[in-house]
Amino acid sequence: MAAAAAAAAVASGSSATGMKGNGSGGRAGPSEAGGPRKKKGPGPLATAYLVIYNVVLTAGWLVIAVGLVRAYLAKGSYHSLYYSIEKPLKFFQTGALLEILHCAIGIVPSSVVLTSFQVMSRVFLIWAVTHSVKEVQNEDSVLLFVIAWTITEIIRYSFYTFSLLNHLPYIIKWARYTLFIVLYPMGVSGELLTIYAALPFVRQASLYSISLPNKYNFSFDYYAFLILIMISYIPLFPQLYLHMIHQRRKVLSHPEEHKKYE
Repeated sequence: MAAAAAAAAVASGSSATGMKGNGSGGRAGPSEAGGPRKKKGPGPLATAYLVIYNVVLTAGWLVIAVGLVRAYLAKGSYHSLYYSIEKPLKFFQTGALLEILHCAIGIVPSSVVLTSFQVMSRVFLIWAVTHSVKEVQNEDSVLLFVIAWTITEIIRYSFYTFSLLNHLPYIIKWARYTLFIVLYPMGVSGELLTIYAALPFVRQASLYSISLPNKYNFSFDYYAFLILIMISYIPLFPQLYLHMIHQRRKVLSHPEEHKKYE
C-alpha cells in the first residue's frame, strides 16, 4: 500500500503509475511526459511554487539520507537507526499532504482521490503504526521501508524539479523508471514486516479499537483492520509491479522520441 505509493512513484508517468505520482498512479509529476502531446503546464506563479516545493522536499529527503548514513557511521550498526531520522521523516512525509491540495486546486493534473490514497497510506504507516506502536521502531523492517522511501523520494522530487525547469537529465529519468525494480519489493517487504510486528502489541493494548456495548452501537477492531491491509497487498503488488514494468518499457525503450518532450 504505502510502498505502492513509494517505489511505484518512481515508475509511472503522469497519473499512470498506479501509485504516487507516478509510481502510484496518482501523484503524477508536475510535468511528466505521458504521450506524444504536450499538455499545458501550470502558470508562472504555480510553476515557481512547485519548483520551490519540490526543491524543499528533495532537500528534506536528502537530510534523511544523510542522517541515516551519519548515524550508521557513528554507531557502526544499522540497528535502531530510525531514531536518528524520526523527526525529519515525520515532518517531510506528512508535508506531502500538500500534494492533495495541489491536485484539488488544479496546479498538478492528477486525481485527488488517487493522490489522497497514495499520500495517506504512507502517513498512516508513519503515524498509526510506527509512531503508535513504539515497540516496532527497533525493527529492521522499519529501516527497510525508510531506505526504500528515501531513495524513491529523492529521485521523484528531483525528477519533478528538473521537469518543471524543462531540463531533465537522462540519468534521473532512467533512475526514476528503473530503481523501482528493487525499491518497490524492498519497500513492500519492510511495510508488511513492520505491520506484522505491530500486530501482537496492537491486540494486547486494544489500540484504536472500539468495543461493544457503547452508545453508538459501533465496534472497530484495529487488529483485524491491519490484517486486512496486509491481505490487500496480495492482489495489488503484482498488478502494480507489472504496470510499472510496462511504463518503464514505454518511456525508456525509445529515448530519442521522449527526449524532445523533456
